[in-house]
Amino acid sequence: MSDQSPAPQPSPAAEPGGSLHEMLQRVPPANLPAEQALLGAILTNNKAYESVSDFLHPSHFADAVNAHIYEMITQRIERNGGKGGVDIITMRGDFEASPILAAAGGADYVAKLLNAMVGIVNARDYGKVIHDCWVRRQLIGIGTDIVNNAHGARPDLDGQEQISASEEALFNLATDKGQEGGFLVFSQALKKALDIADQAYQHTGDIVGLTSGLRDFDKKTGGLHPSDLLILAGRPAMGKTALATKIAFSAAQSLLREAEEKGEPPRGSVAIFSLEMSSEQLAARILSEQAEVSGERIRRGDVGPKEFDRFVRVATELQRLPLHIDDTPAISLSAMRTRCRRLARTHGLNLVVVDYLQLMRPAIGTRPDSRVLEISMITQGLKAIAKELEVPVIALSQLSRQVESRDDKRPMLSDLRESGSIEQDADAVMFVYRDEYYLQQRKPKEASFPSPDKYQIALEEWQRKMSLVHNKAELILEKQRHGPTGTVHLYFEGEFTRFGDLDTFHE
Repeated sequence: MSDQSPAPQPSPAAEPGGSLHEMLQRVPPANLPAEQALLGAILTNNKAYESVSDFLHPSHFADAVNAHIYEMITQRIERNGGKGGVDIITMRGDFEASPILAAAGGADYVAKLLNAMVGIVNARDYGKVIHDCWVRRQLIGIGTDIVNNAHGARPDLDGQEQISASEEALFNLATDKGQEGGFLVFSQALKKALDIADQAYQHTGDIVGLTSGLRDFDKKTGGLHPSDLLILAGRPAMGKTALATKIAFSAAQSLLREAEEKGEPPRGSVAIFSLEMSSEQLAARILSEQAEVSGERIRRGDVGPKEFDRFVRVATELQRLPLHIDDTPAISLSAMRTRCRRLARTHGLNLVVVDYLQLMRPAIGTRPDSRVLEISMITQGLKAIAKELEVPVIALSQLSRQVESRDDKRPMLSDLRESGSIEQDADAVMFVYRDEYYLQQRKPKEASFPSPDKYQIALEEWQRKMSLVHNKAELILEKQRHGPTGTVHLYFEGEFTRFGDLDTFHE
């Protein structure tokens, strides 16, 4: 037979608009001749397997016997190190030992596969036809679930939650995730690890992951890595939101700069879920930082003509940033996952920032017994998002009040509020701390001293200590699963709520 035979096409579906009886009689999309022709081609020449192995899996076959045979062939080829050597002779023992194949006719069915083979040139086309039929069957299943749920099959879900569940199912299908799973052969995992190591080796700088815009932090961590959940915690007024915004802005800047160097639009983006501040407030904060105009003065309208011109110019530049802000209050984990998936599909996604996790709600349909369990479910869900979308997720967290009762108010892991599994699920836990904030509250009061001289001595000592910590902040890396811990010293400019690198040496 000719190797140029046309690829089999899916069986035609029933005409749209038919009666209900006709719709119920429809046969799910399948193309059994294509499945048999592909299996026959692989058994004749293993190069046919190489043309489909990157996208075709046993679950994609409509016929259970064909799926079982493809799985046996796949396992044998993988055991041979992908070098082939699989044919009707080498597979004879496996075929004879299979009760599934025996029920379908045994050797007679295998002979039928070989007779169905029309060459290997069109093997990839056969595989695409098989996969397309599988996609159509999944769509029918999702559509059926949508109809049944809308009719009340899931009374626990309201209309909006059903939309989220449907979007999630469609996203899983679009990315071919959620239909797979199981174990990964160690050699494949090892190859991925070697690829990451090679990228790090080829990289000229200290940053392997996405930049945070903070030099010393990137040196200690290598940047922000895919699939990592990072917890950024601190007491109120320490600057958690400002620091997270700085990191998100720097990452978006890096994506834009990289795209401009290639002369193309950005292929990724940064998502900020701001549950506490509105998108306008967050944008104003970034604008204040970049234009170097005090946010307080912006709110009062106390801006001169030159500053306003700079304000407008910076705003024009910032419009091009691949930065997306969602300020939905008390957003659920399910809604956040759906929106991240949608953004990943439409614009690409490189970083997710959540401000802050105590304001989130757990996944739709869950009823945790306690607040600690609820927070644990949220952190586990955020880690799952990071792994599924292969992006770093930075989640801000509050700290308990017990920090205030200590002389040294630097936070510790035990200070994490409603900690539960926060520490356990996170790949990194870091605290932002500013000694200047606490020292400022301890300014001596003249009425507390018996004489002006003693007050002056205390005031001078306080001023000396203030000069040592003025405009300084600490980012305490208390846990890092893949690297060292320690403290990163940062510069903090309160007027613009801006963090930056702290230069301790000058030429």
